[in-house]
Amino acid sequence: MRKSHPVRRAVLAGAATVSGIVLLLSLKPASDPGSASAAGGAVPPAAAQSPQGGRGAGAGTVTGDAASTQYGPVQVRLTVSDGKITRAEAVQAPRGGQSDRVTADAVPKLNQAAVAAGSADIDAVSGATYTSAGYVKSLQSALDKAAAAAGSDAGAGAAEEGAGAGQGTQVLTGDAAQTQYGPVQVRVTVSGGKITGVETLRAPKGGRSDQVTADAVPKLDRAAVAAGNADIDAVSGATYTSAGYKQSLQSALDRAGG
Repeated sequence: MRKSHPVRRAVLAGAATVSGIVLLLSLKPASDPGSASAAGGAVPPAAAQSPQGGRGAGAGTVTGDAASTQYGPVQVRLTVSDGKITRAEAVQAPRGGQSDRVTADAVPKLNQAAVAAGSADIDAVSGATYTSAGYVKSLQSALDKAAAAAGSDAGAGAAEEGAGAGQGTQVLTGDAAQTQYGPVQVRVTVSGGKITGVETLRAPKGGRSDQVTADAVPKLDRAAVAAGNADIDAVSGATYTSAGYKQSLQSALDRAGG
């Protein structure tokens, strides 16, 4: 009987090792690094993920203004159906250091309280006074926007009966405008040819940009509704954000006009 050649044995052993590694890799579960809890402090890049277009049969998603606190901005997004809050989530909350633990503990409780109460009349979470106050403020602004949109939809429906569907409400998302500090993207609600609501879906974030965004965006939103067009003044200290905002707003209005 011939003995196996040493080289051949080495080749066979190497092939067996490679096969074993491939088998182990095929059994490894896939991870999802992009998943995030609603209690997290960062704004999901697709706060732009809110559905584009009309709100449907009494249902929709609306994002409140970012409320500045001593430890960072807090911003709440609501899902409303038939006039009731069916879901609440914080798309921004204080983070870093001790704030991570406070946010992880407080935000889920605040979300549950908002859904249970159906309003912004909720109690602060013990140990999270500033986060709770910011949450309530942003929650109230989201509710105000939802109420305004519901009123606009009702008014548009009455107008359509006499003037046709061309006078209805449109919800349009502008192009994302790139700036030196990050993209800015605006969604606008137009009813009867007038801007009735504006929502900023994306804005610069991280470091100092969080504070600039929290200060500038609510002012830009109000200015757009008041002016009824994109001819609005830049917010002092937020030149790039303001320019991107106006560019995205104009693209949204161009779609409305079309």
